[in-house]
Amino acid sequence: MRTLFVIAHPEATHHVDGLVGGWYDSRLTPAGSVAAAAIAESLRARIPESAGAELFSSDLRRAHEAAAIIGARLQVQPKLDRRLREKSYGEAEGKSQDWLRRRFVPPPAVGERLSHDEGIAGSERMIDFGQRVYAAMDAVLRRDCEHQIIVTHGGVITFAVAAWLALPLEVLGYARFAAEPGSITELSEDDYFHNRRLVTLGDVGHLR
Repeated sequence: MRTLFVIAHPEATHHVDGLVGGWYDSRLTPAGSVAAAAIAESLRARIPESAGAELFSSDLRRAHEAAAIIGARLQVQPKLDRRLREKSYGEAEGKSQDWLRRRFVPPPAVGERLSHDEGIAGSERMIDFGQRVYAAMDAVLRRDCEHQIIVTHGGVITFAVAAWLALPLEVLGYARFAAEPGSITELSEDDYFHNRRLVTLGDVGHLR
């Protein structure tokens, strides 16, 4: 049995300041650090101390700060991977959400959506975002470990779950898997059929 926990990093400064995140290198708020400790305790309760675990994280500060708290509790060193970053929003990063809304070009209701140009200089297309997350997931899943943890960003969750389920990237023009900051998404694969399950999506019970 393989279990993979995908963590959406908890509250960061760009959340409370109303700023565009993306690759803007915000950090955890004090509340975010408390939430990261709660995530760590929840994972400790689910992963036996005798079992080995691997911990991967986006290299953006808000994610690897959370990963450091989790890693300290589980006694495992995070491995940083820039492919697990949030979608880049180019010149909008660090600016107000209102600044982005005034300039953002939404994707068409029908037609090519993944390769759509959102009108923000330097921003990633969804197809490029998805390809790098799929590559990161492939690297994680090629490793032989019973318990794995990924600390990443809310926008990554869709592609992480879809890659786990071996869905072609091309089908994600419309589909999204939503997960709140500080949530835990649990994925599992059995040893006999090697069927993969989405056990829980965006669970925040540990934050209560």
